[in-house]
Amino acid sequence: MSMSLLRLSPLLLAFALAACDDAPRFTQAEPGEALSGGKATVQRSDRNAYSLPSANLTPERRLDFAVGNSFFRNPWVIAPSTTTARDGLGPLFNTNACQNCHVRDGRGHPPEPDDSNAVSMLVRLSIPDQPYYAQVIERLGVVPEPVYGTQFQDMAIPGVAPEGKVRVTYDNHNVTFADGYQVELRRPTLQISQLGYGPLHPDTRFSARVAPPMIGLGLLEAIPEADLLANEDPDDHNRDGIRGRANRVWDDAQGKTVVGRFGWKAGQPNVNQQNVHAFAGDMGLTTTLLPKDDCTAAQVDCLAAPNGNGQGGEKEVSDNILRLVTFYTRNLAVPARRNVDAPQVLAGKNLFYRAGCQGCHTPQFTTSANAAEPELANQVIRPYSDLLLHDMGPGLSDERTEFAANGQDWRTPPLWGIGLSETVSGHSQFLHDGRARNLLEAVLWHGGEAQAARDHVLTFNAEQRAALLAFLNSL
Repeated sequence: MSMSLLRLSPLLLAFALAACDDAPRFTQAEPGEALSGGKATVQRSDRNAYSLPSANLTPERRLDFAVGNSFFRNPWVIAPSTTTARDGLGPLFNTNACQNCHVRDGRGHPPEPDDSNAVSMLVRLSIPDQPYYAQVIERLGVVPEPVYGTQFQDMAIPGVAPEGKVRVTYDNHNVTFADGYQVELRRPTLQISQLGYGPLHPDTRFSARVAPPMIGLGLLEAIPEADLLANEDPDDHNRDGIRGRANRVWDDAQGKTVVGRFGWKAGQPNVNQQNVHAFAGDMGLTTTLLPKDDCTAAQVDCLAAPNGNGQGGEKEVSDNILRLVTFYTRNLAVPARRNVDAPQVLAGKNLFYRAGCQGCHTPQFTTSANAAEPELANQVIRPYSDLLLHDMGPGLSDERTEFAANGQDWRTPPLWGIGLSETVSGHSQFLHDGRARNLLEAVLWHGGEAQAARDHVLTFNAEQRAALLAFLNSL
């Protein structure tokens, strides 16, 4: 697909230049601004910057972190096995270890043309909502594809057919800044082939999702719910064009609907449940909360495969292992910011505010006094996210609902640590499906509620673009 070059009209240019004239002006760093994760912040900026424990963990607590890390990092094996603490992989799965998707606890990427499996990008599936599926929608947020379920799994144990293969192709188009500078954007198209269980439902909805970075999850979980809800504005009462709202999702443990925080559409309520669903969907591992393998009724060989229950009849991921992995993922620390006082970074911060980016990327919160882990309590944190859903326009739509989120809705992703993405993960691909090859492309894909901010950025000259990127890379 091709698209003609996009240029700003004089009227739009004038509107963009006038945007957010009341934005604050920063001439120096704010007190504590470099400590994005409060006292839990770590002072590392190398390839292991995302893999460190909260700086304020005691030595004894670091032992639990290390054990949780071992279960996150090392591969699970097929049952039956003498490795009873790690058996039960599959029967259908996307990878055999958490670390394979979150390399060094970082960001995933779409498959390259010569990759045999997608690995760090998965594909969500569903069919359109129908009233008679109300109970299913309440608990799952979607109506599963009848044969393939809610997640496409392109790997399987011997004797079980994988669900198929995933490939991604791209069409390109150009966007032009007011000064004539052009940026090529790429739009992905999923290709699903070699289906192992027959055709997909004709109305199947697909959503490609790369693995997000793991840092700061416990701090995000510790933000008081009231503070998140205070930023909701679904009717745009303040007339800024931003209509953030929380997703309302099912809590498996509590058996009720609560506020969602995690996942690309805020479809999970807490770190533990996020881990439980990742164990089930990504690796085919059972837990107390999800005690059955991720097989549909049509996948007979999957249902008949042996279970890994070598721990005295416990589920494949025991409650204790899940506790340790959850402790680990809650306490992966946020790295400190760099160059917060640099003139170019401060200039970029001012431009970020003038464009109105902080309307969704909320800079600062204070965590609750009763956080799940005491080290994460009462911390001033700077995630640059409101964790709310926002309509990002048709350009980013996956046409797939998830609880209260529609196809154009996405949770604001936290920006903390984003400047170290390439250092940690070895690439700089952003957004939910990895289509953006750098931060500037990611900004230019913003639409919907972020259209005015994106249009303001299109007025930036080369010096301003460099300053904005310097600020983002300092986070």
